[in-house]
Amino acid sequence: MSLAAVVRAAAIPKVPRARKAVLTLTPSAIDRLRSLTEGPEPKVVRVGIRTKGCSGQQYDLQYTTKKERFDEEVKQDGVTVLVDNKALLSVLGSEMDYVEDKLSAQFVFNNPNVKESCGCGMSFMT
Repeated sequence: MSLAAVVRAAAIPKVPRARKAVLTLTPSAIDRLRSLTEGPEPKVVRVGIRTKGCSGQQYDLQYTTKKERFDEEVKQDGVTVLVDNKALLSVLGSEMDYVEDKLSAQFVFNNPNVKESCGCGMSFMT
């Protein structure tokens, strides 16, 4: 007498993995982006990276009225920001903030991917 065994592939439902946010926005960044993009002609800000500066890369913010084919769309609290597909790996997991002080007002990126940055803080390397 012999024993037989049968193997069947069980249909296990796929559970979607949690995705790391491409970019998160602070409340001050949301307020500033909202004030910059509201108006009669709808527009959004596209975040990109360009080759520039001591460390090689610099953030590039541009107004646009349309989403490019591979842009990543980030929506948070009624504000939309596009991330250029060429910048995705450099920006992944970053936080976009807006900081004002007595001498300046600017968007600041808290980026966990930065390996080094130049002394003035304008350029970085991932």
